[in-house]
Amino acid sequence: MVRTPLTPWERERGERFGALLREARGDRSMVDVAAAAGVSAETLRKIETGRAPTPAFFTVAALAAALSISLDVLVAACAAAEPGAGDAGEALSA
Repeated sequence: MVRTPLTPWERERGERFGALLREARGDRSMVDVAAAAGVSAETLRKIETGRAPTPAFFTVAALAAALSISLDVLVAACAAAEPGAGDAGEALSA
């Protein structure tokens, strides 16, 4: 199976997601957060640096739980600049 190349927006969204995770991690080590989420430190590093811009849902959910971040917050932060999405805040309040 050939994977369709990511669009520039999808790559940018992955970078925003990674930056949000880095910020939420704060002073905690990458190894500690990865272990708490049940993923490898290498996987977390790739996500944080944008090298893995489309992680699996269960990986995202595990990282959100390990970092005490709501999935709604992640969606709002990552979809805010989606082309044609309008205001992300409107979608959350609907």
